[in-house]
Amino acid sequence: GFADKETICQELDKNNIGCFVHHLYKWLQTSNLPKEVYQHLACYVPKIYCLGPNLNPQNEDLLAPLLLQSPLEWYLCGEEPSVGLAKLEQNNQPSQLCGHVFKVGEPTYSCRECAADPTCVLCMQCFLGSVHKEHRYRMTTSGGGGFCDCGDTEAWKKGPYCQKHEPNISDSSQKDPLANMSEEMIARTYNVFSIILKYAVDMLTWDKEDELPEGLEPPVRGDTYYCMLFNDEVHTYEQVIYTLQKAVNCTQKEAVSFATIVDRDGRKSVRFGDFQFCEQAKSVIVRNTSRQTKPLRVQVMHSSVVAHQCFALKALTWLGQIIRYSDALRRILCQVGLQRGPEGDNSSLVDTLMLCDSKMWKGARNVYHQLFMSSLLMDSKYKKRFAIQFAKNYECLQSDYVKDDHDREFSVTDLSVQMFTVPSLARMLITEENLMTTIICTFMDHLRHRDLQGHFQFERYTAQQAFKFRRVQSLIGDLNKLKNVLANGDSIAKVFLCVSSLQGMDPVVRQVGQHIEMEPEWEAAFTLQMKLTHIISMMQEWCASDERVLIEAYKKCLSALTHCHSGFTDGEQPITLCMCGHSVDTIRYCVSQEKVSIHLPVSRLLAGLHALLSKTEVAYRFPEQLPLSELSPPMLIEHPLRCLILCAQVHAGMWRRNGFSLVNQIYYYHNVKCRVEMFDKDLIMLQAGASMMDPNHFLMIMLSRFELYHIFSSADCRKRYSRENANKDVLQQNNTLIEEMLHLVIMIVGERYTSGVGQVESSDETRREIVHQLCIRPMAHSELVKALPENVKHYIIKMGFLPPPVLPRFGPLFASLVNMLQCDVLLGILGAVLQWAMEPSGGHWSESMLQRVLHLIGMGLVEEQQHLIGSADDDTNFSFTLKISRPGEAPANTPSILALLETLQNAPHLEVHKDMIRWILKVKLIQISLQSHLDSSGHSQEEMVRDKDKAERKRKAEMARLRREKIMAQMSEMQRHFINENKELFQQSLEELDPSTSSTLEHSPSSCDSTLVCVGPRRWCAGGSERRQMVTCILCQEEQEIRTDGKAMVLAAFVQRSTVMSKNRKRPPHNPDKYDPLFMHPDLSFGTHTGSCGHIMHSHCWQRYFEAVQAKEQRRQQRLRVHTSYNVENGEFLCPLCECLSNTVIPLLPLTKTSCSSEQPNLSQWLSIISQQMKALLSAHRKAADAEGVDDMDGVNDCPPPDGFKLDYTPKNPYSSTIKEMLTTFGTATYKVGLKVHPNEQDPRVPIMCWGSCAYTIQCIERLLVDEEKPLFGSLPCRQDDCLSSLTRFGSACWTVSSHTTVQNHFIRLLAALVPDPRVENTPCILDIDMFHLLVSLVLSHPAILCLDSSGLSADAAQLHFLHLITVAHVVQILLTSIPGEKLILLLHEHCMRFSGLHEVSSGWHLWHCVKAGILPYLRAAALFFHYLNGAPAPPECAAGSSEQRGSHQVCPAPQHSSVHCSRCSSAHHSSICCFRFPRESNHLIELPGDYSALINQASSFTCPKSGGDKSRAPTLCLVCGAMLCSQSYCCQTELEGEDVGACTAHTFACGAGVGIFLRVRESQVLFLAGKTKGCFYAPPYLDDYGETDQGLRRGNPLHLCQERYRKVQKLWRQHSITEEIGHAQEACTLRFQIFK
Repeated sequence: GFADKETICQELDKNNIGCFVHHLYKWLQTSNLPKEVYQHLACYVPKIYCLGPNLNPQNEDLLAPLLLQSPLEWYLCGEEPSVGLAKLEQNNQPSQLCGHVFKVGEPTYSCRECAADPTCVLCMQCFLGSVHKEHRYRMTTSGGGGFCDCGDTEAWKKGPYCQKHEPNISDSSQKDPLANMSEEMIARTYNVFSIILKYAVDMLTWDKEDELPEGLEPPVRGDTYYCMLFNDEVHTYEQVIYTLQKAVNCTQKEAVSFATIVDRDGRKSVRFGDFQFCEQAKSVIVRNTSRQTKPLRVQVMHSSVVAHQCFALKALTWLGQIIRYSDALRRILCQVGLQRGPEGDNSSLVDTLMLCDSKMWKGARNVYHQLFMSSLLMDSKYKKRFAIQFAKNYECLQSDYVKDDHDREFSVTDLSVQMFTVPSLARMLITEENLMTTIICTFMDHLRHRDLQGHFQFERYTAQQAFKFRRVQSLIGDLNKLKNVLANGDSIAKVFLCVSSLQGMDPVVRQVGQHIEMEPEWEAAFTLQMKLTHIISMMQEWCASDERVLIEAYKKCLSALTHCHSGFTDGEQPITLCMCGHSVDTIRYCVSQEKVSIHLPVSRLLAGLHALLSKTEVAYRFPEQLPLSELSPPMLIEHPLRCLILCAQVHAGMWRRNGFSLVNQIYYYHNVKCRVEMFDKDLIMLQAGASMMDPNHFLMIMLSRFELYHIFSSADCRKRYSRENANKDVLQQNNTLIEEMLHLVIMIVGERYTSGVGQVESSDETRREIVHQLCIRPMAHSELVKALPENVKHYIIKMGFLPPPVLPRFGPLFASLVNMLQCDVLLGILGAVLQWAMEPSGGHWSESMLQRVLHLIGMGLVEEQQHLIGSADDDTNFSFTLKISRPGEAPANTPSILALLETLQNAPHLEVHKDMIRWILKVKLIQISLQSHLDSSGHSQEEMVRDKDKAERKRKAEMARLRREKIMAQMSEMQRHFINENKELFQQSLEELDPSTSSTLEHSPSSCDSTLVCVGPRRWCAGGSERRQMVTCILCQEEQEIRTDGKAMVLAAFVQRSTVMSKNRKRPPHNPDKYDPLFMHPDLSFGTHTGSCGHIMHSHCWQRYFEAVQAKEQRRQQRLRVHTSYNVENGEFLCPLCECLSNTVIPLLPLTKTSCSSEQPNLSQWLSIISQQMKALLSAHRKAADAEGVDDMDGVNDCPPPDGFKLDYTPKNPYSSTIKEMLTTFGTATYKVGLKVHPNEQDPRVPIMCWGSCAYTIQCIERLLVDEEKPLFGSLPCRQDDCLSSLTRFGSACWTVSSHTTVQNHFIRLLAALVPDPRVENTPCILDIDMFHLLVSLVLSHPAILCLDSSGLSADAAQLHFLHLITVAHVVQILLTSIPGEKLILLLHEHCMRFSGLHEVSSGWHLWHCVKAGILPYLRAAALFFHYLNGAPAPPECAAGSSEQRGSHQVCPAPQHSSVHCSRCSSAHHSSICCFRFPRESNHLIELPGDYSALINQASSFTCPKSGGDKSRAPTLCLVCGAMLCSQSYCCQTELEGEDVGACTAHTFACGAGVGIFLRVRESQVLFLAGKTKGCFYAPPYLDDYGETDQGLRRGNPLHLCQERYRKVQKLWRQHSITEEIGHAQEACTLRFQIFK
């Protein structure tokens, strides 16, 4: 072989054209082209591929096209390939089919109005150019494979073409595409395609590991092998990684890479070497994975075999690329692939690939599937031939798939959707290839578990059988794809055979005495039932389309039902039932003692066909062709009745010992997924049987099956209440059964909203169902859609007084059902229940039972009224009023139903039912009047009834109005009486309210500006009462005053790193051990934010609480230590009151007392004094350093301190021990979190981090107020207001628990940034300092200097001078960054004390605007800082301004008054400026497209950065910076702080300081992450037209961006509430787990 590939490349550069011409000439002259090509491949393929451990190096992709593909293209074109292929493309007449093959995750669109079925989809480009974008469409993401159906006229009812693929009038694409190609080129193409396709098929289906097919043996054979690991769906990632680490001695990262590639491509070489070396690794892998399951598939393959297989995949890819140039090439490839081989039928190359599909690895399958879709399925002629071959091989292909362990998307059987959903192809396959029969027979063959009667049996299903059953379900899916095509007679017979095997399967017997030991298998049967629901519905649609088909199907179904039941007697003895003068012969059968099955698909199919007979009126037009006279109604109703009684007995608690399996079956029996073909069809069958029987006979049989016949058939049944029954449980069960029996009668008579049963339209069914669903509870659109499956209609009984509605009329075959309401047996049952209700106690009747009886009586009256109104058109005799008025016959002489009702309307124990009873009696009178005057008055009687109803309603409305007025008058009188009795209490409350109000007004900011100064010697000072603050501990409820010498009171707080304000997210992270945070850069690359929930505790109460939390976590077992919402090891806890996440506490401190002399030095004098003090301090610190042997301060002369400045003075700490402890606690926590280091309270950076956190928090809140257009003061919630107040006061006191020398050194360095001092080194440039951080740090560190001064200098004056200095410095920053060009910067640098360089500015107004706009955020933040630091109240115009004042407020320094005033100004529009210009623009989350499909399309082109161009399975978008990440995969895991984390977690630390907001594009989910172990999902900002989210894209409705929701997500981010939101979500999940575990 070639050892140096670079040599090959050099030779090819010189001689490639001559080489190709040589091969071309040789191949054109030879008589045995396959041999020549094979020799060429045998020579070059092993020299290019698989020369090392890596199977796909870059050189292979460079050499293969030159040495292997180019000769083939030269031979095919007969000239330069680029020229020849261009000619082919130019002369090509492309098909009107789009044929765009979808990538993984690419958006697809299906029109709900025009698509032939849901599988017909469009790509995004075709959809945007089609008429369907204005229709109701569905959007989904593709799983890969499949292609765009644009141009397929069978896929669309209308609008099959987009603008791009619209056919031309003069289109000649129907011609043979080969007509434009020369005979010579056709021959050459045929030869090349035949050789290459056969070569690829042979190699991909080659099963020998150490040999090659004839003609491909390499000239030189080396001892080089690969240990090839193949993918399966049995072993997990962790098992494979662990095994590879042991077998091939690789690192975990390498093992993860191996496992990822194996899962993606289907195989991967894990070892390269000689045979023994690879065989050793194979034995270890097999041994370690064969203990519990089948071992991993491993093969030791010779490198030449692997090389040819690699090139075979490249060859198939090349074929797919070549045929894109011309439809003629595509057709030739189709001819080659489908040409019959020498072995006869099913021996073509396409057949070979399909039949060997399960033997190939995943990557090979994907490649040839893509080739099939781009060739065979894109040519209409050969698509038909391919479909025929697919149908012939269907049984074998499905058998291989059932045995295979790969998912269906990687199986060739998944291509069935491309053919079975095309009506013309499906019709041809059903009629010519008998496809439906093949599918059903294959399905029946795979389900061989039957009982003696031939029914499917799933009771003892093993795990392996369950896996096989899940695979077999795909066959039912293939049947569903044929729903748009009519079946033939043979196919219908096979459907009946399949359905008959389900009849009566999984019967149950009531468990008595002992609870069932093992729950039986029930899920498989219901899964099969749900899968077949669409098939049964489809079959009924077929039958409805043709009357002859319907008649034949009805006969066959009736025959199948008769065969299944075998006489339906079940060996029981016949009995005769007698009741109310009627008798019927039936059998003795007890549901509670015999076997009962809930699976009756044959009976239910017959019920559906019977309804179709009524709907189509076939029964009246062709009665001689139907066996209606031979029907046995008792046989029809027997098994559906048993099933419904089983449900009633389960509801009555008679089957408790049968466990949850039966309960689950009953649930799904009524569930929307199954009730269409289960519960509803059983009810229709009972209606059909009852309509063909005497209603008395039907009711007696039903009473017998309910086991209630003995109660109502006895002579003294109406005296049931007088008999004592010792067994209360049996009495309660019988009451429940009576209720269920009456409910069933209501449904049989009243359920008419099914087409065929009642005279209704489909819109009536849907409207009724929607109304009933919304009467249960309010529902969102998606929830309502889930509750409304196709053709699901049911009757809901309304509790309380609600008269029965007017129902539609029955259909022809069901018209006799109304007679059930007036039959003697039912009237006897109603009378018995009413008689029982006369007795108020005893437990022999129930409220629900009586309510159902009254409802039935009301239904009878309404039905009679409808018959009387329509009596001219109806000859039926319905006299319900007469029968309920008739008393019983002698000797019983029982009272009539009406007499019982008149007695019950005055019964005190039936207050709830009085309205219903009175309505019945009123309607009865109207019915009698209507009947007596019907002949004489005609239609005028109807108007009289309406007038009476109208008058009655008016009378009731007037009575209700009077009653309301009386009640309101009583309430007003009671209020006046209460006030008079408690006059003293009200007067006291008013007196307490007035002083507080006046006090508030007194201390509120007045109109005088001198009282509103918040900084400087003249600032507002709080009196003693104002400084006093009383708070209550939330733990012990003790009230305490905030004092410096009192017990410490603390505020629960959460400190976190933040990049919300960052203008430079690319800044590399600092070394936490060496980083100096004294000066914050203006880009605010990261900061430390402090937030609080605002709840206050004693410090000792909090310490006890936190210790209890720690002890609880330590007691928790290790196996139960899941990631909770807080981590005790990091000091985290939940607030005891609101459970808000916290990690420290802030001590509450009182306002500091200030005193100053009347005269203070001006700025220049003060600078001179402070300069002398700094020189003295530096000298003193130098001496101390020299005394300790430090030599780094040489050169500084001793400087005497100014008068009154005591260098050796040590101030006394004014705070109590508990407050000092809490000061240290919060300072250490801020330092630890802010720098991500271990706590060290002695570190000199502790006070710096505290000052920085104070400044950063204020800046964040100021920006938030601006963006929300809220006033600067008065708009913050209490929790933020308390947090800022506590934080600023802590900052002014934290120096007391730090080293004074350290704080003084910090102050010296900070001041040197404003007043240059040559003795201070490493002072940053003024452009590299954030001025507000500098202001806060200087003000809060100055007390460490001031405590040494006894000359009378005031802290207030110093604060004012700091403000003036830093404000001027910030103005300089703004000037330097607002005007473009470097010339101004140079001039200002040369003339720093003069502003001569400013004359070059073209516009003075522009300069003023830049200064004003740039300094505004700084002044606003400074106002907040001094407001909370000094406790000065805010001016009213800043606290609650008008709409013009809510935009922004300006704080202006006023040196002439030595104070700062807060005055309003109008908000200015800030133009976009660069990162380091002022003002800094507020950060926002990235802009999202309005249409979600654009986002999906963007994500579909995203490839995994670490998987060689492989499509990412879960592309995730960072909403902070816009980066697209490959999440939820091993491939993109990175190591972070010694742990392997996913791509999103790693990105949060680089982009958001540990907090991230992501959008999972393919699931439409927002993901919040905090740290390595915390996260939650959040509602996405994309909504459909109904205002609902679609997480997971399950519904597929078009999604559009909701700006309001997106702003809410952004607000959470800018408020630093992401971690809090995650904590609440995790706590909610933990609580649900504890409740349901």
